[in-house]
Amino acid sequence: MFNDIIPSEWKHAVALEPGDGKAIVYFREEDKVFQRELPFRPFILLTADSLLHCFSPEPVITTLHGNAMFRFLAEFPSPAVFEEARKFLRAVTGVAAGSPASPYRVITDLTQQAMMRLDLRLFTDMRFEDVRRLQLDIETIRAPEFDFSNPERESDAIVLIALRDSTGWERIISCRDGSEKEMLEEFVRLVRERDPDILEGHNLFRFDLPYIETRAKRFKVKLALGRDGSVLKKRNSRFSAAERTVNYTRYEAYGRHIADTYHLSILYDAVKRDLDGYSLKTIARHFRVAREDRVYVDASDMARLIREEPERASEYCLDDVRETAAISEILSPAFFYQTQLIPLSYQNCIVRGNATRIDGLFTAEYIRAGESLPAGERARPFAGALTKAFADGVYRNVAHCDVRSLYPSVILSRKWAPAQDSLGVFLRILDKLRTFRLAAKDAMRAEQDPDRRNYYANLQATFKILINSFYGYLGFEQGFLNDFDAAEHVTAEGRRILETMFRVLQENGANVIEMDTDGIYYQPPESGAESLPGKLAECLPPGIDVDFDESYPAMFSYKSKNYALLKENGELIISGAALKSRGLEPFQRSWMRRMILAILHEDRAAADELNREYETALREHKFPLADLAKSETLADSPETYRKKMGTSSARRSAAYELALASGREYRQGDQIAFYVTGTRKKVSVTDNAKRLADADESVRDENVEYYLDKLSELRKKFEPYLPPAQPDAQQGEFHLEF
Repeated sequence: MFNDIIPSEWKHAVALEPGDGKAIVYFREEDKVFQRELPFRPFILLTADSLLHCFSPEPVITTLHGNAMFRFLAEFPSPAVFEEARKFLRAVTGVAAGSPASPYRVITDLTQQAMMRLDLRLFTDMRFEDVRRLQLDIETIRAPEFDFSNPERESDAIVLIALRDSTGWERIISCRDGSEKEMLEEFVRLVRERDPDILEGHNLFRFDLPYIETRAKRFKVKLALGRDGSVLKKRNSRFSAAERTVNYTRYEAYGRHIADTYHLSILYDAVKRDLDGYSLKTIARHFRVAREDRVYVDASDMARLIREEPERASEYCLDDVRETAAISEILSPAFFYQTQLIPLSYQNCIVRGNATRIDGLFTAEYIRAGESLPAGERARPFAGALTKAFADGVYRNVAHCDVRSLYPSVILSRKWAPAQDSLGVFLRILDKLRTFRLAAKDAMRAEQDPDRRNYYANLQATFKILINSFYGYLGFEQGFLNDFDAAEHVTAEGRRILETMFRVLQENGANVIEMDTDGIYYQPPESGAESLPGKLAECLPPGIDVDFDESYPAMFSYKSKNYALLKENGELIISGAALKSRGLEPFQRSWMRRMILAILHEDRAAADELNREYETALREHKFPLADLAKSETLADSPETYRKKMGTSSARRSAAYELALASGREYRQGDQIAFYVTGTRKKVSVTDNAKRLADADESVRDENVEYYLDKLSELRKKFEPYLPPAQPDAQQGEFHLEF
């Protein structure tokens, strides 16, 4: 499918592992997996061939075409020698690879190197449904709660392991069927037997696999989950998406990929900003893949279920892997199809940033062509996109128009390629990806079969992600083809285009409400609205197309980049952190959503009713404590926080204080949910915070006055947007809904 962009004679490859002088490639044909050895030698790029003159064994050095900085490619017989060469270059140059002054460039991912040298990509000519994915989930319990007839169980034990794969096969491994050691051995056996290409789980890297590893060590069970019979490998790693950074233990299984739907959810939320949290329960409910009648249980409930209702406990655990599979089917395909284009393993394609993936794509093209690589430019600041809200308030009959792929369209129409791109890969690949995306989008709209339509939807989403990353790559400091002048030209042209659209709309009687990066919300003129597309087309540069995509009965503009839209079907779309921040407690977010609806409908009575409802619920302890709890992510480790507290400028934090006092090992990136106790509305949150995990719903100790005050302050912010109160208005009946 992508051969026009990335030529490849290798089809259906599902994994690649580098070795000594070779790469082992695994291929899948339906239920069968076979392997093949292909020649491969790791390499390092050099500015001068003399850098390795004293290194032994002597590498094979190839002179690349062109006169760019990295003109020599040195190859080594094995990964071990490659690592020695890295250390040697660091020692003789005194400079680390990747620093601006480094005379050598290293691609540390040898799987990526092998794909570049072999012109091979994973999953070529495969659909997401063609790979075998196996989901796993474990349930654990404090051992003394049970009589397992096993004296070695003095710490937390695994009592259930649920497995499911993409063929529909399911299995429960239960503590009632054998010892924990036997459970773990059966787990390993079943994974080897089912032979998945991808292992999946939710919070797999931070809970399930570390837990399984700890218990396996205790019982001396080898976690031989690799396709070659090798045990899991692990190392500390870091994952970032937008402002969120998560430290985690990265596990690797030889010949397979490991994917965590927790990571996928964070990546989704970095764009959509509509998740209330990252727990499996929250995400399953968000995507509506949870059973409607499902009741989620805590550890104490699970202890009772195992003891009294073992079949129900097993079904509960199976529901977890079913939800994980369903979430993966929604969030994974975009990364699966990107892996067909980018020389990365599927596991790495998920956790690497957009610009890093694009850089890998370009590097592969240069290596394949035998072309020397330039050094990237040093970063510098430049003006960004145009965003502006002209007024706040409620607006009726609102339309939206935007430029189709604004920055990619600007780049292609002006042919603004990176100055050092001697091969012209930037514009060539961008143009082909845009063509593919438009074709996939058209096919999606025309397709009647739901499965085919979903396939094209995933394809076009993949292309959209990649296409929109090209502009970001221009300003990516680690990119070898970055170009900050070009990035500045693109944003300046984008601003000019939006300003032109604003002028045309205004001159023709439209009332512009908000401009945001590539689109405009406006109220159409009373007459002549149908002529706006033509008038805009006359004023915009060639290659710039405007979509008039949707109209809305009402819009609430709060401030720049923070607004709410009411659709014809009654659906509410909220955009902006000020209106749906996860820094707010859930009861505040639900209140805001209902208040915004009242504002959009100009329904003062509904707003007043809402206020009374929430005040009553707070006073009578009707809200679950989870609705009052704020969740905070630990940006540093608790130990780092402890050290910072030794300085005079440090500020105390409730989340970190609770983490340190909990006795549990919290790490950077972990979340802590807590609520405020006490009786006065003005209290120190740090001194009156309590972990939600330590709460008892039967003993309500939340600070009612504190939360009533928060509700009052929130109400003051939205009061100006409501119609004046009517003293004689009839008060309707209201119901609490949770």
